[in-house]
Amino acid sequence: MEEQPECPVCLQSYDGESTLPRVLSCGHTACEECLTNIPKKFPDTIRCPACTVLVKFPPQGPSALPKNIDLLRLFPSISNLTPDSTRNSKKSSFEFVARSWPDEFHAAWKDRVLLLDAVSVESQGSTESASSSRLPGCLKEGDGDGDGDSKVSLLRVGSFQRRDDGCDSVFEFGYVLRMISCLWEMEEEERDELDVIMCVKERGVSKVFGLWGDLKNGVLYLVGEKLSDFSWEEFDDSSCLAVMGMQLCEALLSLNKEGVNAGCLSVSCVKFDEFGNAFVDLIELLETGRNVYGLISEETCRKPVGALEMGLVLKRLVKNGVFMSFEVLFELLKRQNLLITQASSECLVSCSSDVWPVCFLLLMLLGGKQFSEELTESVTGVDAKKCEGKIEDLLVLYTGLMEKLSSILESKLNGKFKSMVGVLRQCCCLDPQARPVLTDLWKCNRELIMNHRLRSLFALEKKKPKKRKEFCLVLGELCRLVVVGSKELEEDLPEEGEFDKDFVGRLSVGKIKSKDLRGHQDSITGLAVGDGFLFSSSLDKNIHIWSLKDFSHVHTFKGHQDKVMALIYINGVESVCVSGDGGGGIFVWSTSFPLEEQPLRKWYEPKDWRYSGIHALAYSEDGYVYSGSGDNTIKAWSLQDGSLVCTMTGHKSVVSTLVVLNGVLYSGSWDGTVRLWSLSDHSFLTVLGEETQGIVKSILSLAADEGTLVAAYQNGDIQIWRDDTSMKSMQIQSSAILSVALNGKWLFTGGWDTTVNIQELSGDEISLECTHVGSIPGSSVVTSLLYWEGKLFAGFADKSIKVYYSGR
Repeated sequence: MEEQPECPVCLQSYDGESTLPRVLSCGHTACEECLTNIPKKFPDTIRCPACTVLVKFPPQGPSALPKNIDLLRLFPSISNLTPDSTRNSKKSSFEFVARSWPDEFHAAWKDRVLLLDAVSVESQGSTESASSSRLPGCLKEGDGDGDGDSKVSLLRVGSFQRRDDGCDSVFEFGYVLRMISCLWEMEEEERDELDVIMCVKERGVSKVFGLWGDLKNGVLYLVGEKLSDFSWEEFDDSSCLAVMGMQLCEALLSLNKEGVNAGCLSVSCVKFDEFGNAFVDLIELLETGRNVYGLISEETCRKPVGALEMGLVLKRLVKNGVFMSFEVLFELLKRQNLLITQASSECLVSCSSDVWPVCFLLLMLLGGKQFSEELTESVTGVDAKKCEGKIEDLLVLYTGLMEKLSSILESKLNGKFKSMVGVLRQCCCLDPQARPVLTDLWKCNRELIMNHRLRSLFALEKKKPKKRKEFCLVLGELCRLVVVGSKELEEDLPEEGEFDKDFVGRLSVGKIKSKDLRGHQDSITGLAVGDGFLFSSSLDKNIHIWSLKDFSHVHTFKGHQDKVMALIYINGVESVCVSGDGGGGIFVWSTSFPLEEQPLRKWYEPKDWRYSGIHALAYSEDGYVYSGSGDNTIKAWSLQDGSLVCTMTGHKSVVSTLVVLNGVLYSGSWDGTVRLWSLSDHSFLTVLGEETQGIVKSILSLAADEGTLVAAYQNGDIQIWRDDTSMKSMQIQSSAILSVALNGKWLFTGGWDTTVNIQELSGDEISLECTHVGSIPGSSVVTSLLYWEGKLFAGFADKSIKVYYSGR
């Protein structure tokens, strides 16, 4: 049994009584009750629930609409009730700029990229800059006058191709997307570490502001807060020691909460704010990890490590104020295949590994320089030649350090704070599982400054670690990243040209090339595609035809006595090209072979004192050509004989642009508004752009595709509507936008700034994002744009046409 036709809104079958079918001017039907209840955004208009076209709606309600008599007669047979399935279909599978990363990746990282002008690098000596992956900089804040700027540290975390590295693509990714591309090319482990580090917002840990790219040198930096160093020589107070110890423990506990183990600490990792509070500097911590790799590389020469080499490594670490628990060092050597003995495959690195370096830092505070010297002597004094066979013998080197600690503790504390002495000794235990936790060390430091009676009033909040993958920072991928120019790590540098090769590989399908088409004698005014040809109009009064196969010149249409201002192609039973000129002439040209120089037919519109010619053309499938004129009107002409059908009035200035979309004619004007007209009866529907009362921004170009309408303005703004609802208004150029093209998610704009800018539209019916993808520099003012099957055609004021295309 066939299904009975039903209302597309309430899905109730039509019965002629309670569900009465009414016909809208677009030809679709809905029940009278649903048409009454559908929200009406604009007066006397309604959006068809089937095809979503905006149509006229009688003021007296749906009862004034005709009944669908045929539907009531032939109940089962109706085929026009379903929405136009092609409206939201994807027009083209061509990608002008192919990207390898998904939208979710872009959304997750775009807000972590700092603006290009937000960071400046402080000038440094060439020696320091070349040998370090960390640079000082300045983060602009406030109104940008420099008064509120913050000092920051920049740590290199990635590389990308510089703009002057000789890539033959004329297209340049925008700054943010270049950084996104760099992040996408990183290893997943590197990005995971960056993600965790940038999520740390806990007390006692320095801030990380985001990522910033140095376009001049092709370097991606992690930007972190820069705090003050501390004068360790002047430190000699057990109370200050205890406060600092508590704060360091709190900072590392915060990192542990995020699933991060430091693995090692150095004197330089500890910084202080203006109030004297101790912080762990994440940028310095990563730099320390990289320095450890450099020290190991230098002392071992990339050869297997025995006890002798281990002693040299330990000596260098202690001498540089770097303290690393033995299990972290062994794990590091094991991962680099530098141990000559059979080490256990089990990784013992955990949160307990952070207790060791904190303990040694506190002891260094107590002992000062003498402590460092004595530790170095104790390592040097071990006879490593007798312990080269087993991994257990290598622990003798660490045992010597522990013996030294006992004497320092006794001499410095003079028998006081016995509980703390015991805890510090346990912190230096070789067995990670036998060490106390950071909270125990925190409590011992608290005993030095707090009365015993008050201890129960204060306790360290126990923080549950977040459910994320744990990793040790010094063993992570960020500490192993390449440092260009660093002597310690130059063996890890890619071969010459590898960065360039990788960049070309990433953009192989998105590399944009261009081809010049020359022949016009004046500025290009319009572009159209059809029948395998590109049609171009110009102020030189001619229309050129170019082959889309090899872009060779095929023919020239001549006959206009005035400058040609507008051009369209019409595909039908008789495919034609229609042009309009500044004198009011509308010429129709046949595109069938053999091509003729004279038009098939032509006509002229009447002129008045306001007249300044035809500025825009559009076509509807009903057989009408629409012209936008300097007399502020829109005229509908019969394509068949050139007769004037009607004149539409309402604009207060020149009608500069016309587009047809979903049964509606959109007209843009220098008066700053977009007016909507019904194609069925040429009646006025509504107006867009009146929400900015008192501010007149001339509209110079319109583009529409799949329910999206974009208007380009004289001041460099664009405004975007979806289904006639305003979604986004923003400035993308500093000067007039003369032309705009839209194809799916790609938006192309060009104008007085001589650059073709490419935006990507994304979002849903609630929100819309307009992201700058990149730009193509031009040689002159961009006067016309057209996108077709993966190719972008641009007309310029210098008489040239360029074809931009993507390919290998």
